[in-house]
Amino acid sequence: MPWQWPVGGLLAFLLALMTTPAGVSGAVLLLPVQLSILHVPSPAVTPTNLLFNVAATPGGLLRFAREHRLGGSLTRLLVSGSVPGAIVGAVVRVELLSGARAFTLIAAVVLLPLGLWLLLGSQSLARQRPPPTRRHRQATWLLALVVGTIGGIYGIGGGSLLAPILILSGYTVYEVAPATLAATFLTSIAGIASYQILQLLHHGPISPQWILGAFLGAGGFAGSYCGARLQSRLPERSLRRLLGLIACLVAARYLQTAATGSDHRSRSSSAQSMVLRADRASTGPARGVLRPGLAPS
Repeated sequence: MPWQWPVGGLLAFLLALMTTPAGVSGAVLLLPVQLSILHVPSPAVTPTNLLFNVAATPGGLLRFAREHRLGGSLTRLLVSGSVPGAIVGAVVRVELLSGARAFTLIAAVVLLPLGLWLLLGSQSLARQRPPPTRRHRQATWLLALVVGTIGGIYGIGGGSLLAPILILSGYTVYEVAPATLAATFLTSIAGIASYQILQLLHHGPISPQWILGAFLGAGGFAGSYCGARLQSRLPERSLRRLLGLIACLVAARYLQTAATGSDHRSRSSSAQSMVLRADRASTGPARGVLRPGLAPS
């Protein structure tokens, strides 16, 4: 048995245990673990992350259903927007953004102040919210559509982006957590189905790594159930601070990804230039340089 399978399952359990009480599946933090520790190739890492969401989130949803906190208008709004967004995101990921991480800087700029506000301003708990208007519901649906598209592109589920914004708009963590987990679950199913269809049209590792995903999902299921059960024992203030901590960690990860990606591109470009200059010096101007559209002689 490859060591990545049990290690991945254990890490998935710990991440889901920590993030589920805040309404986040943990996939956004599992993504760098897959890349740097488990060595899952890109873009297979994205559908594998979605597979983790599909297998892990039912643990938390099962617990929330037993507590009669699953369903409602917020859940319907998030699902109706995020599911079609995930399908669009999968197509964009395969066709246009197979190696890009351009959105990470924007996401970090959004998440960091939200996370700091939740961490430092958690004493100002959400006040009684008036019934949502039609415009408010339309804005929530549009937010879910945008986040669903991002989730389909990067395999993050979207809860890490949805939850802090919904908390800021006046919802409590107890309302948000079941709704964002349900949206993450159905969005991930749509994303995996889209990637499987796209696999028929493309070559390369687009489909998930099924066995590793199964281990991740098993660990995540247990962690998600335990985390959802733990939520009812935590006060709202602690949950908001937990969500703020997760948002700050995700923002820091996104900033690191943007910085290292830029540095990697710069090094690659510099290395290619050095190789080209050395090639020209050793072979002369007439050889060693490939012209566009021509094969080397």
